[in-house]
Amino acid sequence: MFNRQLTVGNQPVYGFKCKSASHCTAGNNYRAEQQNFYNLLPLEIKDMFESYENKKRKQVSLMRSIMDYGMGILLIIVGVFFLFHQQLKIDIGYTTAPTLEKFFGAICLLYGGWRIYRGYKKNYFK
Repeated sequence: MFNRQLTVGNQPVYGFKCKSASHCTAGNNYRAEQQNFYNLLPLEIKDMFESYENKKRKQVSLMRSIMDYGMGILLIIVGVFFLFHQQLKIDIGYTTAPTLEKFFGAICLLYGGWRIYRGYKKNYFK
C-alpha cells in the first residue's frame, strides 16, 4: 500500500491513507481507506452519534425483551396444553402417542422458560 497522507489543498485529512499516489487528491476521497471515521468529527457530533446509538440500542433491547416475554408466555401455554389436555378433556382433533405429546409439552415449557429468562437478562449486545 502506498503510505501517503490524503490532503485537501494543502491541509492533511487525518484518518485516511491513500492506496496509490494517483488516489491522494480531494476528488478521489471515495477511494481512500477510512481508518477511523470518528476522528474526523467535532466532539459535539461524536456525542450526538453516541447518544443516538445508545437510544437505538435501548429501543431495540426493549422491543426484543417484550418479544421474548410474549413468545415465552405463549410457549409455556402451549406446553401446558400439550401436557394436560387429556386431563382437561380437550380434544385436539387427532390421536398421537401420549409420550410424544408429553415430550413436546416439556420441550415447549423449557424453551418458553429460556425465552422469558433471556428477556429478563436483556443481554443482546454483549
